[in-house]
Amino acid sequence: MLLTALGLMLVVEGLLPLVSPASWRTTMQRIAELRDGQIRFVGLGAVLVGVLLLLLD
Repeated sequence: MLLTALGLMLVVEGLLPLVSPASWRTTMQRIAELRDGQIRFVGLGAVLVGVLLLLLD
């Protein structure tokens, strides 16, 4: 099950660079310009949404 989740994550993560590499590059540049606290907040939000989805499953 863990490998399935990892595989699905890689598919989802790879969609934007596959479909629109220029947009992906711009997004990554904007993220790189954020302060550490802002990046941590986004990471925390992603973790909380992920845990919520796991609990709902």
